[in-house]
Amino acid sequence: MGLALGLLAPADPRAIAALDHAGNRLDGHATVTTRRVDAALVGLDVGTTGARAVAINRTGTFLATATQEYPLATPRPGWTEQDPETWWLASMAALRKVTSELAVPVLGVGLAGQMHGCVFLDKADRVIRPALLWNDQRTARQCAAITERVGEERLLSIAGNPALTGFQAPKILWLRDEEPKAYASIRRVLLPKDYVRLRLTGERATDASDASGTLLLDLHARDWSDEILDLLEIPREWLPRVHEGPDTTGSVTAAAAASTGLQAGIPVAAGGGDNAAAAVGNGIVNEGVISSSIGTSGVIFADSATPRVDPQGRIHAFCHCVPGRYHLMGVTLAAGGSFRWWRDAGAGGIDYDTMASLAAQAPPGSEGLVFLPYIAGERTPHLDPYARGAFVGLQLRHTSAHLLRAVMEGVVYSLKDCLDLVTQLGVPVSEIRATGGASRSRMWRQLQADVFGLPIHRNQIDEGPAFGAALLGGIAAGVYADVDQASSHIRFDPEVTAPDLERHRLYQRYHAVYSKLYVATAAAMHELEKLSRPEGELGP
Repeated sequence: MGLALGLLAPADPRAIAALDHAGNRLDGHATVTTRRVDAALVGLDVGTTGARAVAINRTGTFLATATQEYPLATPRPGWTEQDPETWWLASMAALRKVTSELAVPVLGVGLAGQMHGCVFLDKADRVIRPALLWNDQRTARQCAAITERVGEERLLSIAGNPALTGFQAPKILWLRDEEPKAYASIRRVLLPKDYVRLRLTGERATDASDASGTLLLDLHARDWSDEILDLLEIPREWLPRVHEGPDTTGSVTAAAAASTGLQAGIPVAAGGGDNAAAAVGNGIVNEGVISSSIGTSGVIFADSATPRVDPQGRIHAFCHCVPGRYHLMGVTLAAGGSFRWWRDAGAGGIDYDTMASLAAQAPPGSEGLVFLPYIAGERTPHLDPYARGAFVGLQLRHTSAHLLRAVMEGVVYSLKDCLDLVTQLGVPVSEIRATGGASRSRMWRQLQADVFGLPIHRNQIDEGPAFGAALLGGIAAGVYADVDQASSHIRFDPEVTAPDLERHRLYQRYHAVYSKLYVATAAAMHELEKLSRPEGELGP
């Protein structure tokens, strides 16, 4: 059948007007692909920069896609917030765009979304204040308090992770400490995608993978930890029910159907956190095959049959959105974020393809120049919200091409730190699958192959979280029996990016130097971070 490509008009004017009234803009656009089929499945990814909706048929072929962007607020250094209403308005717009292109009914819907964010609701399910996001760094004091109350070892044994600023639990305590009036109004706390679920179905529910990023989940029981909740004095009734990813959590309401073009009454799957859902969409559902994702953040994701908790908490141990399975997740907070930062700050705003071509003009190793990609703090392996970026080794001969290549190499060195921890914890690695926006770039894939020393495979479908969510929606709708059957429809690019062994040996030496630089500069980073804050905000 023929393939039609077209550009849709901007969002419904009413949605834009609503956003303007709140002081924000909603101005994304959509590229739509359509095919005639007998039925469709829809996935929705509530991301950091926009909502992405996709529709697929039973065999995993894309029928339509749409993205609607929304803004990110940074009211103070280290703070990131969004109005949850913008997620819902953008989700409605993206879903309308997709459903308007379908000539067949939608059988089921799955949800994915940015993890760790905190939506505070009152007794009428109204938003109390803007949501605090995954990359918000304001909660260092609350993290210290959680560690003191629960105990570092006990926290790791229950939740699989240390107290980190991005997680949800310290955000709740921050509101208690800093905005007591708002805190007194709380009756529900939701994650970002689950707020959209509430608007779509009227149900308060989450999935085990996303709940793992709250620091309130018992990793082994795959349910809320009464022990942690009691110690932190957080009421269990504030939290939604925890489901497995393919479970049906509700159905599309008549009101939501009128707003989105979906059929009322169709099932909505629990879905997953963005990385877990992307793993389903990339076939990372059994041990041995891992993914390397470079989007805003960078992620190494490895499936595991059992929880594998790092005693030092340097890498996340989470529940998978595949029933009964777990995963390890190493995170570098500014992967594509570092690339975008350099585009805006140092490359004059040129397009990404031109940037990659420019970087290729510099030799591997950037002639002794190394970039530390800690411009938003760092998770794996340093767990340091106050880590800061740096170029190390600058010389007069270095050009813009050297600096750009060093940024790209620094991001991949950070992902190599994550990969090394995965293998140290006993997870076998037989194949690496590239995902995220950077997977489209030959330069990024070759860098990963050369630094990791392993071949890089690529999924033909570059819609990770939303695609994975659609597959989970298909299980909820009874189209697929389980995740293995659903993921059998994933198609991979026959081209494999093989490592250059000479470059790999060179990068091993550079990575060894890179690994020393955080320890050598951490104290100075922290002093500079304190100096950069407004007077009176010099915390830990």
